[in-house]
Amino acid sequence: MSILTDRLLEAGRADAATALELADCRKLVALQSSAVALRDSEHGSVVTYSPKVFIPLTQLCRNVCHYCTFAKTPDDKIAPYLTPDQVLNIARAGVRAGCHEALFTLGDKPELRYGAARDALAVLGHETTISYLAAMAELVHRETGLLPHVNAGVMSVPELQALRAVSVSQGLMLESTAQHLCDVGGPHYGSPDKLPAARLEMTAAAGRLKIPFTSGILIGIGESRRDRIEALLALRDLNDEYGHIQEIIIQNFRRKPNTRMSGAAEPSIEDLCWTIAVARIIFGAKANIQAPPNLSPHYLSALINAGINDLGGISPVTPDYVNPEAPWPHLHLLARETEIAGKTLVPRLPLYPKLVQQVEEWVDPELQQAVRMRADASGFPRTDSWSPGENSPPPKMPTLPQPTHLHHFLGSETYRSVEKAARGGRLSEREVERLFDVRAGEFRIVCAAADELRVAAKGSAVSYIQNCNINYTNICSYKCSFCAFSKGKTTEEFRGAAYNFSLDEIQSRAANAWDRGAIEVCLTGGIHPSYTGQTYLDICKAIKAVRPKIHIHAFSPLEVWQGAATLGLSLRDYLAELKAAGLGSLPGTAAEILDDEVRKVLCPDKVTVAQWAEVMRTAHGVGLKSTATIMYGHIEQPVHWARHLLIVRDLQEETGGFTEFVPLPFVHMQSPLYRRGKARRGPTFREAVLLHAVARLVLHPLIGNIQTSWVKMGREGVLSSLQAGANDVGGTLMSESIGRAAGARHGQEMMPEELEGMIRSINRVPVQRNTLYGSVARRKYLPEPGRKLFAVVEHA
Repeated sequence: MSILTDRLLEAGRADAATALELADCRKLVALQSSAVALRDSEHGSVVTYSPKVFIPLTQLCRNVCHYCTFAKTPDDKIAPYLTPDQVLNIARAGVRAGCHEALFTLGDKPELRYGAARDALAVLGHETTISYLAAMAELVHRETGLLPHVNAGVMSVPELQALRAVSVSQGLMLESTAQHLCDVGGPHYGSPDKLPAARLEMTAAAGRLKIPFTSGILIGIGESRRDRIEALLALRDLNDEYGHIQEIIIQNFRRKPNTRMSGAAEPSIEDLCWTIAVARIIFGAKANIQAPPNLSPHYLSALINAGINDLGGISPVTPDYVNPEAPWPHLHLLARETEIAGKTLVPRLPLYPKLVQQVEEWVDPELQQAVRMRADASGFPRTDSWSPGENSPPPKMPTLPQPTHLHHFLGSETYRSVEKAARGGRLSEREVERLFDVRAGEFRIVCAAADELRVAAKGSAVSYIQNCNINYTNICSYKCSFCAFSKGKTTEEFRGAAYNFSLDEIQSRAANAWDRGAIEVCLTGGIHPSYTGQTYLDICKAIKAVRPKIHIHAFSPLEVWQGAATLGLSLRDYLAELKAAGLGSLPGTAAEILDDEVRKVLCPDKVTVAQWAEVMRTAHGVGLKSTATIMYGHIEQPVHWARHLLIVRDLQEETGGFTEFVPLPFVHMQSPLYRRGKARRGPTFREAVLLHAVARLVLHPLIGNIQTSWVKMGREGVLSSLQAGANDVGGTLMSESIGRAAGARHGQEMMPEELEGMIRSINRVPVQRNTLYGSVARRKYLPEPGRKLFAVVEHA
């Protein structure tokens, strides 16, 4: 079986012939070993579940499955359908409990069997159950924000389309392709919607309509193991064609009283684990394989060790109406048992992460913004309300794993990557991407490992610089979709008037900054339609004419590229002229995300990745140092962070010209991209802190300084980042305006006393620096007239 494992890891899954041969395989341990190796190669340590609220819209059904207690017959005690108020009450309870999903489950077309159903629908203003379901799904989402997932039985194409407009995903269990289960005496006899052909056709129709779909098999109802494999292969064929089956459920039959199958034998845990392992082997590493934990409450570790990576929907407020005898396990118990099994329990949306990251393809336009609002960069739910630039408090950081569970981490891919990075090795794109997947205890371990490297490189010192920002114009001819700072030539809009500083104004601001104690002016701005390369040369000369000792840190690669082009000069010649005019170093902005596919959306007319790198390579070649930045938390994914970091690392290995790396979280509030519903609301706090930690690991030992932005991260965010690999807090930032234009609320200037108090609050030593990280003689720093210092709170 080890040969099978090797073949599977290479091929990704079993071919159909091999899969069918597994029907006779009784080597459960070997099967599970192969399944777990496949699962872990893609899903790592994460096991997911969906926090949901269960809404049984109707329990009437035209089918008569012989194991089912969900379906009821009409009586005078229970209304055929939940009313809109009842639906909303259930949904609102789910919101209060932290749910993301509203799961609508109901019987199949009861109006075709029961006059009571038809009469009830008429009172509700509908002809069909599906029409009423669509209205209730839309109501729940509109009133509560929950994301609807619907299980409504076999439906037509128009019905599927109607529900796609009001739900983010749908589902239909195939259960089995064994036709004999529908024959006389079989569990599906008398149930026209359980015909395998009908269920397969609807699953295919959902694929053609780009509907994220849930399906699976029910085991132990009279089928053989070969029947199970054939059903799984049929689902795999449909998913190969359409790519829409986001999870496969392996559900074990549970006998129920007062049913025709109340005396039937239930499948053993060994039989369930065999089926899970075979399903993983058939569907491969990337698939989501689920088994409901409430149906095997004492065997969670066994389910995980058989190859699942998902536990399905868990409701903190409603029972499992399909299996009312099997209560949901408590989330604390699930989390503990998952950790004991060496995994981390992570919530998800009803839409799985891969499809969240492709939301424009898979979700109706009216629902896309709602998905983005709830999602992080990996496609999982946001776990906190924090956003960069806001005043909302960040969440508490996870604790380190218990010592008894650390051995799981020590053998993991994450541990091997951390060790490799600590030795100075270059990580692969996949290794870096996986570092961004860590959560809970593993997150703390990665942050601690990054901080160990910080201590080795910088000790207890935390540096900062006394500087001033001069954003000389907010008029820009470029069309960056994320930017809340720049304006068109005459547009004032809601962020204030357009402006363009004269040379006199720039000189005045630079002189004022020097006189107040700044040693650096940082200049960035829009690309004004009238600007040429001579404009930037004139700015440098003007500043040096009034304050020759001040360091000019100015002009992003976009400005340099545009400036050289307008003068017809090579990059090298133009950069040499800028240096001669007084330019001291370059900011590494205009990088955003160094991936051209992302840049086509963010900044389609800006420099490409190759052009950005060429400017930096040339600048370093003429003796101009620069920073490197990343602007993250909008439309990109962790794989793009990985590519960005590796581009910076490789360029630094070539030139040695980067002085620091600066993660800049996306401030969303006034961003046009966000306001159009096309971007997330910045990174989560976990992502923001983790960007600093992973940057320290990936760039070690080539870039020794990792900076955290107090304007965007806020005080608590800075302190957390300083304990996760960062060693610099940037500058005092007189006159900062770009972050403020985007909606940041953390102030325009931080006095040295405030920065140093913040640094000392975590027992670090504040150190003033210059732009190039050299030591400086302390200069007196004068506050603006009438400005009061913020209170500095010292922490023990």
